[in-house]
Amino acid sequence: MATIDKCPSGALSYLALDMEDEQRFEEISNTRAEVIPNGPLIVYGTLTVEDRNGAETVHSKTTAFCRCGHSSNKPYCDGSHIAAHFSDEAQTQDS
Repeated sequence: MATIDKCPSGALSYLALDMEDEQRFEEISNTRAEVIPNGPLIVYGTLTVEDRNGAETVHSKTTAFCRCGHSSNKPYCDGSHIAAHFSDEAQTQDS
């Protein structure tokens, strides 16, 4: 469980059936999002993701979503933004 708790992308998870730690419950039930500069959208908390076929997956703790469009595991981030040199800075165009 300690290794899974350290996973920054949320790709690893577990379910503790006897979870009595109120602080841990609050941690996963308060959902918030953070945009990582030049990287993924990180969502902290519990959420349900529905795929294009209608199948639902419940995620808790941390989930990383792709923003670059290069992930082979969409909608989730697989780190492809690094090789793609993704930048979320506004591109200026010469007129």
